Order: sequence, then structure tokens, then C-alpha cells
Amino acid sequence: MVTSAHEGMHRIFQERPEILAPVFGELGVPLSMKATVDAVTTDVTETKPLERRVDTVLHISTSDGEEFLLAIEAQSGKVVGKVASWSYYIAFLQAKYRLPVLLLVVCQDRATAKWAVGPFDCGTGGWTALRLYPLVAGPDNLPVITDARTVAKKLALAVLSAVAHARNPECGAILEVIGIVLRELRESDPETVEYFVEFLEINLGSTPAGKKWQEIMSVVIYFPGRGTLRERIYLEAKAEGQAEGKAEGKAEDRASLILRVLEKRGIPVPGVTRERITSCADLDILALWFDRSLTATEAEDLFAEDPAVPGTGPGQA
Repeated sequence: MVTSAHEGMHRIFQERPEILAPVFGELGVPLSMKATVDAVTTDVTETKPLERRVDTVLHISTSDGEEFLLAIEAQSGKVVGKVASWSYYIAFLQAKYRLPVLLLVVCQDRATAKWAVGPFDCGTGGWTALRLYPLVAGPDNLPVITDARTVAKKLALAVLSAVAHARNPECGAILEVIGIVLRELRESDPETVEYFVEFLEINLGSTPAGKKWQEIMSVVIYFPGRGTLRERIYLEAKAEGQAEGKAEGKAEDRASLILRVLEKRGIPVPGVTRERITSCADLDILALWFDRSLTATEAEDLFAEDPAVPGTGPGQA
């Protein structure tokens, strides 16, 4: 069962590498349609004490024998320290796998895209030790796709287009067509539908486009009830959390997902807050905190007083 958009991205791109070619084509980097793609672990954790995870890492093999890794990061704004993380990802992955590494950053606005394109230099005294050139997909180089036939043919590109144009009034039209295509696919390819529903819900977040997407999905009877990501996670946790060991594992997964959403939205997470999230074993509360993480403006918003749910007040976990 796919538990996050990032996990789903591995599976979709691995099983259908042909959808990468149109994305690379829009960025001016040719990629053979016959390239093979294998998911690589996203864990670039040092032994102690800092955990780092790339959004997605793919191993790509082209038809002419070239191999490289593609690290993909979604970026909704300029985040202090992010460039250092990107440099670390590339250096770590290259050292671990002994392969060239490219970084693709998907941005939601022109200002972020302009910043993300770099180049970013590491050095001093007029000497550059390292220079980083990310590939950037944003509103200026991803097309607005509102034709149903094109969306059906290039679904991954259309979804990335929706994320890149999240602050563009035309994004609503993109999402409407994506919704139509996903409704047609829900019987024949439910895993693809599940992945893209979650990917858009997480990456659009609390933007107007995100609210529009929730409205579109609320009329699609795909998951029980409203069909929200929070509800699916909650029901999955209830179903699989009967055994204590599984419940503990699910709690860790939910806590990790909450932290990833906050990080992706550029919200700092103090150490005490991180500890509170990771030490919580109550799946209901974690589901509530995840729901709040999609719209929170600061990490403490997760713990807002809610009399209807026991254990969510200040000082409780």
C-alpha cells in the first residue's frame, strides 16, 4: 500500500519510465523513451545524528548505455539551508552509487524557480570548490495542459504542470481535466490514481489550487467518505494497526510523513516538536496532526486545542 506521494513516485516512474521523457523534453534534456528506471532508496542518513531524505531518487539507464541518478525535490519557496542539503544529496549519492547525479527541482512560482536554477557556489576567497546547477521545472518551462487527450497521454507531465502553476488562475482548469482523467482510470489503474491524488494533495497544500483539488476529489467516490488523504491514512492505520508491532510501524510512518510535509512546506520544526511527533503512538492523533500539517503556518499549529479529540491539548501526545 502506498503511504505517501514520494513512495508512489518511485513506483509509478519505475513501472512507467516512458512518462519521464516528456518532462525531460520540456526541460531541454533529451531522454530516450526506451530508458529503464529503477527506484533507489531515498535514505541518505548519516550514522549519527542527522537524518536526511531526498523526496525521490531514480536510477535511469538510457538505451545507449548511459546510467545516472535523478534526485527530485518539490519546492514551494526559498528555504534557508536547502542548497546545502541539495549539495549533500548529490555528493552522497554519487559517492554511494558511483554514478553521475542530476537534481530536478519542481517549483510552484517564478520567484522560486528563478532562485532554484542557481548556480550555487561553495567556496571562499574567490575560489569555487563546488558549483551546483539544478534542473528546474516551473511555470515558465512547463506548459499549461488543459486538453483531456493530452492529459491522458502525458498524465505525469500534467500533474507536474499543475504543481508548477499552482498560483496561476489557469491551474483550476488543469486540475479539472486531471480529475476527469483520473476518474476514468480508477477502475483500470487504481494505483496510478491513488498516487496522483495524494501527490497533488500534498504538494498543492493549502494554496487556492489545493482547496480546488480537494473540491474536485470530494465528488470522486474513490476512497471511502470524502476520499481525502487523511481519511485513507486513518482507515489504513485502523485496519492494519491491530497487531501492536504493525501499529508501532505505522505510527513511525505517519510521524515521518508529517515531518516531511512540514519540511517541504518550509516550516521549521524545533527539536522538542520533532520529539513530540516521533514519540506519539496514537494513530488517531497522528492522522489529525497530518491533516493539520497540510495547512499549518508553524509546527505548533499541529497541537491546537481540540476538545473533540482527547490528547491533543498542550503538553499531551
